[in-house]
Amino acid sequence: MSATLQDTRLEQPGRANLVHTIGSRFSLIGVWVVLAVVYAATEPGTFLTSGTFQTIFGSQQALVFLTAALLCTITIGEFVDMSVASTLGLSAILVPVLTVDHGWNVWLASVVAIAAAALVGAVNGWLIVRLGVNTIVVTLGMATFLLGIALWVSNLTPVSGLSHSFSLIALQDVAGLPLGFWEGLVLMLGFAYLLAWTPLGRNMRFVGANREVSRLAGIQVNRIRFGSFVAAGTIAGVGGVLSSAATGGFDPTISQSYLLPIFAATFLGTAVLEPGRFNPLGTLIAVYFLATGILGLQLLGVAGWVSDVFYGGALVIAVTLSTLLRRRSV
Repeated sequence: MSATLQDTRLEQPGRANLVHTIGSRFSLIGVWVVLAVVYAATEPGTFLTSGTFQTIFGSQQALVFLTAALLCTITIGEFVDMSVASTLGLSAILVPVLTVDHGWNVWLASVVAIAAAALVGAVNGWLIVRLGVNTIVVTLGMATFLLGIALWVSNLTPVSGLSHSFSLIALQDVAGLPLGFWEGLVLMLGFAYLLAWTPLGRNMRFVGANREVSRLAGIQVNRIRFGSFVAAGTIAGVGGVLSSAATGGFDPTISQSYLLPIFAATFLGTAVLEPGRFNPLGTLIAVYFLATGILGLQLLGVAGWVSDVFYGGALVIAVTLSTLLRRRSV
């Protein structure tokens, strides 16, 4: 009898740890499900439709690529890259400007747009890694500079007129969702694989945790940091090309509106799957969680300011959770 009681006592802490682990990894998914159930019960005629499903999962392609770009630098410890949204905006406006206004082939214009975005990442990396300039100063200045360039090349107006055939690279229907959704999913799955299963990904994690220890361990710290900024620019550039394809053009003034959602989703992603760690799949879930929350509130008739309130509140909560989870993991 005493042995049985002792075994039960030993099992209880194990069960408690299991429950805690499951709760910390999947609690946001549970909240997401509850949120969807509440919206479905209050607005069944509008929320429970295929159009709502397609809006939530088919309209976040730009944000998915932007969060992936931010993850490139945030994983290595550069937490505040303010330039990714403007980099996407520059890439997105170059495609219609070169194609519609200057008669370029759309595919050549797309290559040039992505190359320009990669160059932005290289300049950021050179200034921050090679010269040691503060990350916030460089990326905030670069964001403003790129916004000005985008407004200049577009003559302060939205540019449209891209062909329908070009739009298929983002809007082609695949299993009821646009191709852009699947491209973002593949990007995040590939990023997650890189971080978890490749030497480069592990080295990126090590550099983000402690640069000096990583350097002493023989890791090429500055090379990884510089490459991460180039990768961030390139991913943002690809996202920009897909965004211009999806809309048939681009309005350069809207790129800054992505900045708050990028950070909100990225930090909220640390509360999913890998608590306390920035991770691509958690970030992907956070993107669609936030999209569900905002769309549901809009369907309930809440005014347009709700997106700013929702994203701002989510960012504060997400950063707080990330900080607490990191403390507990130390």
